[in-house]
Amino acid sequence: MTGAPAPSGSHPDQHVPVTPAWTCDSCGEEWPCPTKRNRLLSEYQLDRASLSVYLGSCLAAASADLRAAPMASLQDRFIGWVPRGPLAT
Repeated sequence: MTGAPAPSGSHPDQHVPVTPAWTCDSCGEEWPCPTKRNRLLSEYQLDRASLSVYLGSCLAAASADLRAAPMASLQDRFIGWVPRGPLAT
């Protein structure tokens, strides 16, 4: 991944990742930041499998960019926060 700015057409409060550091373009925290996590949970509310696939692809890209980071910490950061178990109805 490159250190390109947020994608064109993105809004300042979208909380998209800035690579290769994988920080949030809006708040500067590690991506996915708490705001983005909440938004992703809401967006993928009924399709947690797709959320896991999306975050897994982000994890793969981030692991290439953040080679010095321990894989366990990257896994926690990218997919460890996703709730497990049955969806609440």
